[in-house]
Amino acid sequence: MQMIKAIFFDFYNTLVRFWPPLPQIQHAACQNLGIRVPPENLARGYAVADLYFNEENHRFPLGDRDAAGRDEFFARYEQIILAESGVAVSLRMAKQIWDMAISVPKELVEFEETRPVLAELKGRGYRLAVLTNLRRDMNELTQQLGIQEYLEFCITGREVAEKPATAIFEAALQRMAVRPDQAMHVGDQPRSDVQGARDAGLRPVLIDRGGFHADVTGCDHINSLEGLYPLLDRLVER
Repeated sequence: MQMIKAIFFDFYNTLVRFWPPLPQIQHAACQNLGIRVPPENLARGYAVADLYFNEENHRFPLGDRDAAGRDEFFARYEQIILAESGVAVSLRMAKQIWDMAISVPKELVEFEETRPVLAELKGRGYRLAVLTNLRRDMNELTQQLGIQEYLEFCITGREVAEKPATAIFEAALQRMAVRPDQAMHVGDQPRSDVQGARDAGLRPVLIDRGGFHADVTGCDHINSLEGLYPLLDRLVER
C-alpha cells in the first residue's frame, strides 16, 4: 500500500531557478566594480545568505518593512554572499553591488528534470501541489512554465501564512484531504521547508543541489528531484 499520497513542493530553487544564474550575475557585477571574487564560491555564498534571508524574513517579513529597511536587509544579504565567497565589503559597497545585480534582466526557468519528474510522479498516482513564500500569481507563472497541468494547486504565503508556519501546510493537507503522515514536502531551505513541514507532521525532504546542508538532520536528503524516485520506492516497499 502506498504510504505517501501527496507531495508538496517549494517553488524557487526547488522546481525553478533564475536565468541567467544568480552567481553569474553576481560575478559580473563585482567585476564591473573592480572586485575580484572566485565565481565557484558564489553558489555557496548564496546558500548561506539564503539561511539569513529565511531567518530574517520569518522574524520580520520583508513585505512589512519600509524601503529603508528593505535596502538595509539586502545590503546585509549581499555582504553575506560575498563574505562566504571570500570577499569582505562594506554595507555601502554591498548595496551598490546588489543594486547592480538586481538591475540585470532575468527570468524564472524550470530545472531540466522538473517537468519529467512531475510528469512521472503524477503518472504514478501521486497528487502534487506547490507551497511557496513567493508573492506572485502562481497560476499564471506555472502556466507560463508549462508545469501547471501536473499540479492540483499552488498556495502562497500571502494567501495563508509564510513557511515555516504550520498553517500553510495544514491548508494544503485540508485541500488534498490527506493526513500529515500521507504527505511529503520537498524544499531547499532547512527552516522554512524542513522545519515547517516537520512541525506540521509531514515528511520533510531537503533538496540540496550544492551539498551545502549536509549537517541538517531530521529529514531525507536528495541532490536533484530525481532523487525522489528511490526514496519513494523505499517507502512503498515498507
